[in-house]
Order: sequence, then C-alpha cells, then structure tokens
Amino acid sequence: MTRRYIDEIIMKKPVDKKSYLAELPAVRFLEKSGSLPINSDVTFFVGENGTGKSTLIEAIAVACGFNPEGGTKNFSFSTSGDGENFHSELWEHIAVSRSRYPKDGFFLRVESFFNAATYIDELDKIPAASPPIIGGYGGKSLHEQSHGESFLALVQNRFFGNGLYILDEPEAALSPMRLMTLIAEMYRLVKQNSQFIIATHSPILLAFPGAEVLQLSDSGIERVGYRDTEHYRVTRRFLENPEKMLRYLTEEDNDET
Repeated sequence: MTRRYIDEIIMKKPVDKKSYLAELPAVRFLEKSGSLPINSDVTFFVGENGTGKSTLIEAIAVACGFNPEGGTKNFSFSTSGDGENFHSELWEHIAVSRSRYPKDGFFLRVESFFNAATYIDELDKIPAASPPIIGGYGGKSLHEQSHGESFLALVQNRFFGNGLYILDEPEAALSPMRLMTLIAEMYRLVKQNSQFIIATHSPILLAFPGAEVLQLSDSGIERVGYRDTEHYRVTRRFLENPEKMLRYLTEEDNDET
C-alpha cells in the first residue's frame, strides 16, 4: 500500500500518574516521544508480559471504532453485567493518524473470541430478511469448530481485503502448521491492500516477510530485526539443544528446593 490505514499512533494527552497505565513501558514511551510511526503493512508488537502490548493493541482498536471485546465495528456486545466493556481508558489518550479509511476490518481478541462467536449465533436467531451472518464466516457456527479451526474460518471467510486487521496474540489458537497457514492468508490479504497490527509471542509469525517488529521493554519501544528479538533467540537456543536447556532449568529448580 502506498498509504496505510494507520500511519502513526499519537499521544494526545498524558495519563493520570496514579493510574496503572502510567507504569506501562509502552505508555511511558508514548508520553516521552509523543508518537509512534507505523512503517509497514504488517506491524508486530513483541515483548515480555506487562510491557503494555495488549493494552496498546486494545487502545488502537477502540480508537479506530472497534468493539473493545473484539469483532467488527458493528459488534456491540458486552460481557459485563452493567453493559459496560472492561477495557482500559488508554484509547482516550491516543489518536491514530491516517490518510485513508479501510473498507473492512476486524479486531481479534483470543480471550474473548468465544463471546464474539456467541454474539454472531445470537444475532442469527433474530428473524431477518437478510441472509444469516454466519454465512460470511464460512457457514458453520464458530462454536461447532475447534478454537484454531474457527479462527482460520474467520480469516479465510470474513477478512475480505482492503481492510485493517488488529490481532491480539492469535498464536494462542493455532498450532505451528496453522500459524504458517495464517502467514499465507496474511500475505494474500496484504496483496489485497490490507494492513495488520499484531501483538504476538510467536517466532513463527514474526518471520512474516517485510514486517516491522516493535519490541516493547522497560527501555521503551524500539524497532528490531527478526533475528534480534528475544523470541527468536531463545527459541533457537532451545531447539538447537533442548537437553542442555532442560538440564539447566531443572537443575536450577532442584537447587532452589
């Protein structure tokens, strides 16, 4: 794409210093730098738990108009008892810079994908003149498939192209082979003028050709090469000599006990 749907994440106002958000490295970086440019059609956020990956991904999605619990911009379900969605207020502090708008889009949260699938089934129970919604997701209830099958059914049938797709740790639903299928589907969609922003821990997914990798740490957010990520280096070290790594890990554990 010559112009992306999201070009930059801008911090438009600081968060409350008493908020937990102020402790997140991703938020501290944005407050200091003022913005985060997005330079690729596929951008990955990587980093240890607690650095703010999922919080930032959620804020970007909500700022773009997606339901905080996932789905399209038309999804309005909430799983909390009072009708309010459980999500951080970071989206109120950021703005997304864009020079054009997508024709399609989806926000995937693996942790709430079950609820999104339930919402689709419930909508299709309402009498309507239009065809069932599930037809756009492969024609089979997502609840009648495994987690991985339902997610790939979503990508293969519902992602139309010319879209903005924001995914939070999609590898949680997929085997290594299915992850490679996801890469192929992403490649197809990028050729159809789509953009992906993904939080992940998967060294397989991070290998996507031409992707931008943004590593979150206590130092902030920095662009790194695929082979410079801790995910790649630790996984490679383990696979090259799993016996040595396991011996080290279990000996450490035995010494402590």
